[in-house]
Amino acid sequence: MSLGEIIRNRRDELKLTLDEVSRRTGFSKPYLSTIENSKVKNPPGDELLTKLEQLLKFEPGLLIRIAHLEKMPADVREAFEKQVAENQQWRAIIRKLLDTGELKLPKEVCLPDLSAPADNHTAPVTAGRLIPVINNVTAGYPNDYDDKGYPPGGADDYVRCPDLHDPNAFAVVVVGDSMEPKYHEGDIIIFSPAADVAGGDDCFVRMTDPYETTFKRVYFEDGGVIRLQPRNQKYPPAMLPRERVTGVWKAVIRYERLAE
Repeated sequence: MSLGEIIRNRRDELKLTLDEVSRRTGFSKPYLSTIENSKVKNPPGDELLTKLEQLLKFEPGLLIRIAHLEKMPADVREAFEKQVAENQQWRAIIRKLLDTGELKLPKEVCLPDLSAPADNHTAPVTAGRLIPVINNVTAGYPNDYDDKGYPPGGADDYVRCPDLHDPNAFAVVVVGDSMEPKYHEGDIIIFSPAADVAGGDDCFVRMTDPYETTFKRVYFEDGGVIRLQPRNQKYPPAMLPRERVTGVWKAVIRYERLAE
């Protein structure tokens, strides 16, 4: 989502017209319209952005940060955002180790930034975040799989994803055809641990004894059984005891390959 789209969406939510925004900020309606439609060559200045933050009830400094990011050259911005995404994952890993007692710090060492929750409350709106692509997931029979202990964990690559504010979201590349025709091999699927899972949702499923993962529709049956249902009718469903399933995360976004 671009800076202009963020501004326009918030203005619509607050039911403000461009005329009202123009009158209350002192900037012309045509100029504000070009900003909202992303037709300006450069992001607006800090003076206007500060007024828009106040009028549209954004967190102070949020629009300015997004605008400054948009001014960066594409390669510099990508490197910066990858570093931010990796820092978030390391924070989450260290926080988990601290919470479980696997990592103990000397009393004289204080790491408030690392031990604090790695959430997104300080920036509820962004122009897009980088989601770690952790590996491949089999859309066929369950398969042995190394997901680096995610979520959270390491990443092989990153994919930009607007409008998703779950700091533990992760992406995988589909392998196999059992979720066709909706999903195809090579598609990138983003899963959100923060999303509620209901019967019939397409999910990343992690299992134990033996350790496996798969991508299937999930149904919670009577008697403590979970049914993993392929979308491709040539594959049979799998019935698993709930105690074998150690994680179920809902698919929320799909990127598909349109051409080779």
